[in-house]
Amino acid sequence: MADLSFAGTFFCSAFAACFAEICTIPLDIAKVRLQLQKRAAALGEASKYKGLLGTVATIAQEEGLIALWKGIIPGLHRQFIYGGLRISLYEPVKAFCVGGDILAEVSLFQKIVAALITGAIAITLANPTDLVKVRLQAEGKLPPGTPRRYTGALNAYYTIIKEEGVVALWTGLGPNIARNATVNAAELASYDHIKQVILNIPGFTDDAFTHLLAGLGAGFFAVLIGSPVDVVKSRMMGDSVYKSTIDCMVKTLRVEGALAFYKGFLPNFGRLGSWNVIMFLTLEQVKKIF
Repeated sequence: MADLSFAGTFFCSAFAACFAEICTIPLDIAKVRLQLQKRAAALGEASKYKGLLGTVATIAQEEGLIALWKGIIPGLHRQFIYGGLRISLYEPVKAFCVGGDILAEVSLFQKIVAALITGAIAITLANPTDLVKVRLQAEGKLPPGTPRRYTGALNAYYTIIKEEGVVALWTGLGPNIARNATVNAAELASYDHIKQVILNIPGFTDDAFTHLLAGLGAGFFAVLIGSPVDVVKSRMMGDSVYKSTIDCMVKTLRVEGALAFYKGFLPNFGRLGSWNVIMFLTLEQVKKIF
């Protein structure tokens, strides 16, 4: 990244994040449906989704293939802002954390701190797009024939502002910052560190295979650390019955147990693992082009 300007790094990062989003958003929709279904099942409603691929197949059969990309527009809005900022800010903030521009001696702790900061800044700006994305995805679980509240991404922004106020666009900001800052730290710091460790092993070079291994590692740690907060974030944005983040956590724990925070772990890893591999592979290649 040192050979690229901040603007160049931003656009490379934004492009890679948007490309990964297009490839993996069907898995993200399946993940959200499985998380929301868990709460409905606790209230006695029948479960119709079974597993990641089963959920994808059910959505495609009942709602059409296009439904698997529902929310792609705000998803791309989100990735352009969030993905572009969190990655392009990482190196400058990492340099700041060590008090200079020489990054050879950066510790894992300093990498984590830098990623926490950039994740928090980026998602604060991107929260409205995240909210609209989750709202549009959650609408898909309504029974066929039920009137939809939003006709599209722009209409969702307009409707939320009109009915709930501008501040409502930052609904769930607290858990969103917590989730995205921790996931960003898990992704960027682990990718950075795993890649560095792999390159120190004789025979490994800075190629696509190394990027693939580091991307998978980043996805695993992101899911392991971020799943509990991710579940709370999806429920807070998709349902208004919770008064606060703490209220959501307490009710989920009391009604469904601790394992509920890891509901959809495998589809979550399928989504984040593949997302990280695609994003980092694309990012590394686009950076080489520039």
